[in-house]
Amino acid sequence: MPSAPSGSDPITNSDSSNQMDPNLNGIFVGNGLCGVLQKWVNYGKGWKPRWFVLEDGVVSYYKIHGQNKIVIDHDTFKGFRIIGDDSNKRISRIKKSSNASASQIRDSTPVGEVHLKVSSIRESRSDDKRFSIFTGTKRLHMRAETQEDRQQWLEALHAVKGMFPRMSNSELNSPADNITVSTEKLRQRLLEEGVSEEAIQDSEQIMRNEFQLLQNQLILVRQKHWLMIDTLRHLETDKVDLENTVVDETQRQMKEVGQSSRFPLEKYSERSASESEDDNERVDNVEEETDEDIAFFDTQDYLSSNSFRSSGSDYLTSAFSSDEEISSELDAIDPSIRSVGATFPKVKRRKKLPDPVEKEKSVSLWSMIKDNIGKDLTKVCLPVFFNEPISSLQKCYEDLEYSYLLDRAYEWGKRGNSLMRILNVAAFAVSGYASTEGRSCKPFNPLLGETYEADFPDKGLRFFSEKVSHHPMIVACHCEGTGWKFWGESNLKSKFWGRSIQLDPVGILTLEFDDGEVLRWSKVTTSIYNLILGKLYLDHYGTMRIKGSSNYSCKLKFKEQSIMDRNPHQVQGSVQDVNGKTVATLFGKWDESMHYVDGDSSGKGKRFDKSEANLLWKRSKPSKFPTRYNLTRFAITLNEIIPGLRDQLPPTDSRLRPDQRCLENGEYEMANAEKLRLEQRQRQARKMQERGWKPQWFAKGKESDSYQYIGGYWEAREHGNWDSCPDIFGQISSDQLAD
Repeated sequence: MPSAPSGSDPITNSDSSNQMDPNLNGIFVGNGLCGVLQKWVNYGKGWKPRWFVLEDGVVSYYKIHGQNKIVIDHDTFKGFRIIGDDSNKRISRIKKSSNASASQIRDSTPVGEVHLKVSSIRESRSDDKRFSIFTGTKRLHMRAETQEDRQQWLEALHAVKGMFPRMSNSELNSPADNITVSTEKLRQRLLEEGVSEEAIQDSEQIMRNEFQLLQNQLILVRQKHWLMIDTLRHLETDKVDLENTVVDETQRQMKEVGQSSRFPLEKYSERSASESEDDNERVDNVEEETDEDIAFFDTQDYLSSNSFRSSGSDYLTSAFSSDEEISSELDAIDPSIRSVGATFPKVKRRKKLPDPVEKEKSVSLWSMIKDNIGKDLTKVCLPVFFNEPISSLQKCYEDLEYSYLLDRAYEWGKRGNSLMRILNVAAFAVSGYASTEGRSCKPFNPLLGETYEADFPDKGLRFFSEKVSHHPMIVACHCEGTGWKFWGESNLKSKFWGRSIQLDPVGILTLEFDDGEVLRWSKVTTSIYNLILGKLYLDHYGTMRIKGSSNYSCKLKFKEQSIMDRNPHQVQGSVQDVNGKTVATLFGKWDESMHYVDGDSSGKGKRFDKSEANLLWKRSKPSKFPTRYNLTRFAITLNEIIPGLRDQLPPTDSRLRPDQRCLENGEYEMANAEKLRLEQRQRQARKMQERGWKPQWFAKGKESDSYQYIGGYWEAREHGNWDSCPDIFGQISSDQLAD
């Protein structure tokens, strides 16, 4: 008999009548195997030591602490192979009680057991000490003390499992040739009736044919039955893998929280076992799995979240440092293109919100949602707790945070490079979603006729927006930049679905360059998840197509995030010429960066060097003064009233809205009161719209049903002539309502 491997000792037994073959395929197993393994219990308890026993094809595990613990010594496991130094130390340290027999000791109730005949064994690829046993409905996760111990367990488990070969599907589905059908009784009965021999033979043949059809149908039913069982097994496997992935992702996020938040869990995990732990193990089938092969990645490895992250990006001397974040990957760009906007004047803007005056009180989200399921979000009155201190009008301007991409697109077009123009426009279209990451609060719904202006010489543009319709809620905007104009309207179709909110955009965005080239596109769908349980998060998904009068068109695919997706927020796309040929491929993440390579690189399995990828856009660094609303550095400036601006603003500007201003200042009670007052006033807006109210600065186009800027705002601002602008944030008069 070969010697046992190192780290495992067989305990000899003089009585070998009941022993199994000590060697299976050259693997020493003795009467069975036993030893200490760490077993995953649940989130709160983590890994716990258990005494595992492999005997007669069954793996059982016992508690070694607390009540109903198993007593371990030499006499109990004679003839067993002991794996692990810790296991041998326990046997040497613990002596059997004098008044207990070996049979009594072995009568300890196991916490659980699995049969290898119906199980599969799997080793972890991410941890060389871990392995698991999967039964189809339950998975046991175990961790050995050393890599060698795991290998010995795996070899023994596979060897024992080999004693129980499974019947193949072909054997299960094969027809039974030994089944015969006798027609003797039928023949005798027909002879008694005086039926001719020819008729009897026909009857016998009919009977055989019918039984043959019945046998074929039974075979089909059996095949469907086994196919259904196989499908259920695969579904159960997918279910467990999905649950395991959620567990793995949850643990990863918990590790990122910090040491302070881990102390309570560690303290909870290290307490002694109890009866409740026993019950928990019997019921809990959702156990951790971190094997890397179940992760799904669409984007190549070098496109991961850290692939293009530079470690010390410098900023241009532009007044708006968040606009231009230059990394070494932009060195290949023409310096004159890279420096577009560097000559814009500097404007000092704030870097943080005012310190709150009051302590904010939380509100139960579920109490608000349960009464509004299926309703239009724009018609739901929510407390100010769920708002961020900017309006939807300002939110439109936030999409232009990276307007330097349009400046570059204009410059590329001037040089005759239409491909680089549309690539920069595509990056701009994606960049507008970057600020939405972590933004779960709702912007203020503007009042009818409310406006917002953004005169930002430090960005080389001026922007204007107005709420032009109450129901449906439509916001129109117009922006003039350096060599380009941008306009569009925002109309969101929103719904509560209990645990999520879906926002479907309606409307077209238009970009026109001074050289006459026009490009148009529409936004993709946005959904906000985990409204009731879990951490709130949002996702953007769908297809965006950028088309126009140029020689190129672009299609961008925003991949919908799945629960198993460990690399979310992916965007992939391509640029095609007039002949439909792909001339460039885009890829990246909407909350991180966008890159491109020349040619068609979208085929499955295609890989290329990192050096081939060119950076188009990279998200700016987060604010040094984070807020509860997770506003970007750019968003923090949107509601600011810089010195001298108040006297130039019309009474309809969002910066003058009292509830929004109170929320920004942390005056929450006043903000709620003002929000309620303005929403009561806003209910009169429908009557105003029905009586022929028209927006002041926008009108529907003659050839389209979309709103377009008709001019006059900046001229009125220059002269300070706001006589035609009502005080929409004050008390409405009966005369205004009659108008």
